[in-house]
Amino acid sequence: MGMQGGIKGEYDCIYEFSEVDYTADLKKIDGPTLIIHGDDDQIVPIAASAEKAAKVVRGAELKVYTGGCHGLAQVDPDTFNADILAFIKA
Repeated sequence: MGMQGGIKGEYDCIYEFSEVDYTADLKKIDGPTLIIHGDDDQIVPIAASAEKAAKVVRGAELKVYTGGCHGLAQVDPDTFNADILAFIKA
């Protein structure tokens, strides 16, 4: 996937993931929120992202995929989509 992107976009993406603080934006979310993350994500570690976001977004539900890597929607689309649909229907 990385080979399909442009260097500028990929460079900017690293900046966004590593240096931008989205806490203020996350605090503004006031609707039902589902955060899905794999606990073995080597690209965006769960402790630095989903776990923190789940604490900041009021009432957020954090669903952790044991052994899950980055790109869960592509790696396990059936489970991922079922979890999103269940959240929407609840």
